Amino acid sequence: MVKPVLDGTVALVTGASSGIGAATAASLSAQGAAVALAARRADRLETVAAGIRDQGGTALVLECDITDEQQAVGAVERTVAELGRLDTLINNAGVMLLGPVSGAPLPEWQQMVQLNVLGLLYCAHAALPHLLRAAAEGPRQVADMVNISSVAGRAARTGNGVYSLTKHGIGAFSESLRQEVTKRYVRVSLVEPGATATELASHNRPEVLQAIRSQFGQTMDASDIADAITYIVTRPRHVAVNEMLIRPTEQER
Repeated sequence: MVKPVLDGTVALVTGASSGIGAATAASLSAQGAAVALAARRADRLETVAAGIRDQGGTALVLECDITDEQQAVGAVERTVAELGRLDTLINNAGVMLLGPVSGAPLPEWQQMVQLNVLGLLYCAHAALPHLLRAAAEGPRQVADMVNISSVAGRAARTGNGVYSLTKHGIGAFSESLRQEVTKRYVRVSLVEPGATATELASHNRPEVLQAIRSQFGQTMDASDIADAITYIVTRPRHVAVNEMLIRPTEQER
């Protein structure tokens, strides 16, 4: 019997309580990875973990807020301590708060920078030494960091100014880090989803949410993005997928 591609490896997924994070954790588990699930909603994490365990997988629940540096570091350290290693980091946690710049509530901007940028950086910084070790000593001799961006990381448009700022920043950081570590076989990949049916839009103010919904046409499922992430991290050691832009077929931009 052929072993699953990720057998013997460990993955940490942030924002794993729903949507893309939950779907990705389940998909990586199906490929043989033990998964650590990080998010703030412990009850939702337990539900995701139960589904993984029901399929014979290993899941560790990490209730944490990665905008707090110590909690982000703690999530990485607990993953390594309890699951034995870290081969894959999926930086998925994020928030999208849209609307005009003029008159925008400043706390919304702060929340996006804290989670989309600082939270990702805290996790990346804490995880990198473990990923480098996994690439040098691990079962696959390669490790992965996948950073989830957005089509907004490609183009700024009216109403997404600060959200787009954070996602452009993720792209710049990812490419710089990729160049730094790629010859050490830590692959850094950027995934840029288009319209996807998740909870992401639901955190907006009612008037903004109504405008967003009026623009939505065809959407993808969270499992579509999870499938793309799984494709990236299951490539053979000599293949790196640096960037993947994914839109619903009907989405024009």
